[in-house]
Amino acid sequence: MRTAADMEYGERCIISEVDSAHPSSRRILEIGFTPGQEIELINKSIFNDPLAFSLRGTLIAIRRNEAGCIKLA
Repeated sequence: MRTAADMEYGERCIISEVDSAHPSSRRILEIGFTPGQEIELINKSIFNDPLAFSLRGTLIAIRRNEAGCIKLA
């Protein structure tokens, strides 16, 4: 299954679930990465970490490790 860490620049996807076994899953949910939301990868840094996503009209940067727990539809 694809995750947000696998997205390409400018790609839009819908979140299907957040892996609850991941240590950062609660934080990811609290900042708005919830199932059913559309996200768009806006920017990657030089070393692909962190990744910047557009979510609910806001730009949020998270580490690639954390993006790996966001599963896409």
